[in-house]
Amino acid sequence: MDQISILAAAGMRARMESMDLLANNIANASTSGYKGDSEFYTLFTSQAEDAETSGATSTLPMIQKQWTDFSQGLLEPTNNPLDFGLSGKGFFVVTGPNGPLYTRSGSFQVSTSGKLITTDGYPLLDQGGQPIQADANQPIEVSLDGNVRQKGQSVGKLQLVDFKDPSVLLKQGNNYFRNTSDQQPADATDIKVHQGRLEGSNVSASHAAVRLVGVMRQFEMMQKAISISGDMSRKTIEEVAKV
Repeated sequence: MDQISILAAAGMRARMESMDLLANNIANASTSGYKGDSEFYTLFTSQAEDAETSGATSTLPMIQKQWTDFSQGLLEPTNNPLDFGLSGKGFFVVTGPNGPLYTRSGSFQVSTSGKLITTDGYPLLDQGGQPIQADANQPIEVSLDGNVRQKGQSVGKLQLVDFKDPSVLLKQGNNYFRNTSDQQPADATDIKVHQGRLEGSNVSASHAAVRLVGVMRQFEMMQKAISISGDMSRKTIEEVAKV
């Protein structure tokens, strides 16, 4: 394969990964607490010399890694007392299938056993690391600092944590994160809980759609480059055959 085709094919692969990220962002533009993903581009330089290019190394475009934008989404009123929207830096802590998970999605409900749980059935934890128990037949009040009360009595305080380096968090599903390092979460200090509201996705659907169109156009241009390169190679072979 000639150098033009190699470069274009590498670029197409990177753009396909970008399209997957952008399509997922657009699909979750209305998902509460969703944090958008983006990518870092880099150039891969081959250490092997290419004999056809007089010893020059090959440099190929590629995506080095993905990253998550943890910026604040808009708080949207729902008037549901079991919806808790977060403002500031931090996460709710829930018990997942394989340990603690962290989320910004504050849509909860009371289970038949009286636990506050997510829509996926994961118990919401208090500062002591225990599930918060509540009476499903009594109204729930949540203060800005995360204190949960019923009938004037505290039933627990929400465990709200933050990470010094949030890049250690890896997405699990669309609304949860798990810690992939030895870094321990600390108590969130700059955070408030707003009852009856939900934090919306921080993805701008219109911006993501514009980026998706741009990436698709780049992909098409690279396809054409490969096609033109193939035509040039075919013509060259035909000319040689004539001689």
